[in-house]
Amino acid sequence: MKTYGTSAAAGVAALLATMPTAFAADAADAGKYSGIDTAWVLLGAALVFFMQPGFAMVETGLTRAKNAGNIVMKNLMDLCIGTIAFWIVGFGLMFGDDIGGIIGAPDFFIQAFDPGEDAGYPALAYVIFQTVFCATSATIVSGAMAERTKFSTYCFYSLLISLIIYPVTGHWAWGGGWLSEMGFHDFAGSTVVHMVGGICAFVGALMLGARIGKYNKDGSVNAIPGHSLTLAALGVFILWFGWFGFNGCSTVSMTGDDTLISAGSIFVTTNLAAATAATATMCFTWVRYGHPDVSMTLNGALAGLVAITAGCDAVSPAGSFAIGLIAGIVVVLAVEFIDQKLKVDDPVGAVAVHGVCGALGTILTGVFAVDGGLLYAGTADMLITQIIGVVSVAAYVAVVITLIFTVLKHTIGLRVSAKEETAGLDFEEHGLASAYADFMPVPEVAGSTSAPTPIDSTEPPTPVTVTQLATPAVAADGHTLTCVSIVTARDRFEPLKIALESIGITGMTVTPVSGYGIQKGHAEMYRGAKVASKLVPKIQVKLVVSAIPPEKVIATARKVLHTGHYGDGKIFVTPVTNVVKIRTGEEGFDALQDKPE
Repeated sequence: MKTYGTSAAAGVAALLATMPTAFAADAADAGKYSGIDTAWVLLGAALVFFMQPGFAMVETGLTRAKNAGNIVMKNLMDLCIGTIAFWIVGFGLMFGDDIGGIIGAPDFFIQAFDPGEDAGYPALAYVIFQTVFCATSATIVSGAMAERTKFSTYCFYSLLISLIIYPVTGHWAWGGGWLSEMGFHDFAGSTVVHMVGGICAFVGALMLGARIGKYNKDGSVNAIPGHSLTLAALGVFILWFGWFGFNGCSTVSMTGDDTLISAGSIFVTTNLAAATAATATMCFTWVRYGHPDVSMTLNGALAGLVAITAGCDAVSPAGSFAIGLIAGIVVVLAVEFIDQKLKVDDPVGAVAVHGVCGALGTILTGVFAVDGGLLYAGTADMLITQIIGVVSVAAYVAVVITLIFTVLKHTIGLRVSAKEETAGLDFEEHGLASAYADFMPVPEVAGSTSAPTPIDSTEPPTPVTVTQLATPAVAADGHTLTCVSIVTARDRFEPLKIALESIGITGMTVTPVSGYGIQKGHAEMYRGAKVASKLVPKIQVKLVVSAIPPEKVIATARKVLHTGHYGDGKIFVTPVTNVVKIRTGEEGFDALQDKPE
């Protein structure tokens, strides 16, 4: 009989005896790459890729529903087009052998790239990491030019940003170019990614012109609220989450104590700056507008993230707090200045968030960096270098993107027609009746809650009051048929329904509606500008009566709804010549009689 326990013990002992030799052989075969470093770089690429839907949700939420499909399509295609362009040409121009500190040698289809002997990751891991960064820069432009840009034009300039703008400035700072030689510090892209996108966005929005109805002839501003702050908030949370990969994984390594300490610090400074900026924006708008502005606070969080990106590895938590605090206030002032003073229509605040706060964060790195910053070293050398870098990149990007937009404007055109803009780009550019199929269409100007409002609702096109019905219409069977339509606040529907049922009403048609009366609702601010007119949510109840006198219906409705204040609603009474019940074919009075079978 075999002794299985003894055999197993002997086998384990033999295995343990061979393990040192096996591990030595594995180490010899392992090569130069680090599994943890490679996984870290690929994780970062995945997180930054996930920021793309974040940008899509922010832009969709802060614009109107009639353009939602167009915006999603743009955010998808700038990633796709940018990926191809960066693979073919862009990556080589950014990371190829340096030519005079200005540009990298072309490396078509990335055939010759070598990350270096010290890199713990293979070339293609770094390629995908940098590709999603390129896509981020291109997608920033979409928000500022939303709701009126030709889709074909958008595709072209996204291609060119990925080909000749982002790779060139990226080479200056990250590819061994002249800025990197000067000591310019932009760890994860406040300038290289975000300011580049912000400058392109500003020039594009300026040349494109404002959306229809944004500015009045006297220069005053009409706010155009987005259709879903919920989507915008979801997008901000996604971006915040992805930013840990954007900044944290830019260490491109998790080997060695110093790198591990740096990664932990980067995560803390990134989160702290965003939280501080959002809080600062909330408090600042609360004081400035009389209420904490939701959309502006969302922008505040993004402003903090953009601003800390340059120096997230170089500043202390206290420094990140200061950068976030400054960015949270500056972004509000920048949005107002761009929108109200410069009259550049940026629906999502992309220029202020990415352009202004990208430059701001890069410069503030020269102030708060623990190693070389003005407050620590006592000299302005690093600060001056940071300013030179920001100004140089801004100048190059502004010139090149202006040339690109000028050529596009005089060839295929930048802007859709007024008719197309009014109808919405979902329908005109993509053949979509709505991006929200099976949902009730949403008014272009967002309303408020369903609570009673101190204004009258918009009247139907052809209202007929009781006093105008001197001779009610009589159906063929000799009965009088009357339609009573009641428009009132949504929260008053249940009491009204109960009262109408108590007098014998057995059926009604109920429709959510929106409108405004002569007072145009409460004064409302959106992103620092007044909303021109507010559509107030109401409910419309329609019923056709014959046996029950319309006067009784009116009296019942008035008793339930009357408060004596604006917002009680209106009742419209119109004659009905006939009613046909589809199921039985009955007409007139008989068609209104619903009896249980």
